[in-house]
Amino acid sequence: MTAERTGAAEAVDSVLGALADPTRRQLLDLLAAQGEATATTLAERLPVSRQAVVKHLAVLDAAGLVSGSRVGREVRYAVRPAALDTTARWMASLAADWDRRLANIKRVAEAAERDSGSTQPDQKGG
Repeated sequence: MTAERTGAAEAVDSVLGALADPTRRQLLDLLAAQGEATATTLAERLPVSRQAVVKHLAVLDAAGLVSGSRVGREVRYAVRPAALDTTARWMASLAADWDRRLANIKRVAEAAERDSGSTQPDQKGG
């Protein structure tokens, strides 16, 4: 595996790990809807503490899903779509591989069915 492929695989692993938690998915949804928000603002919309939100945002940030920028005394978070795009491309590639495999299985099964139908003796009774 190339270094580029290994890096992409690690990025996908990180994104999928971050998205495994429903609170982090809610945070992404809120940020996507609002554009950007502070941890305090996000905590007001969720049943968890501000400190928990900050920890979840740190995981999302490490996965490349959000970024925080300081504006005065506040840190405002926003969604970074690149990591999601990379993961979506990986998932689409995986789905295409499975589609090809299933189409091949179907083709083989249909060919076997046609072949068995043409070699069976006539079943007409007398």
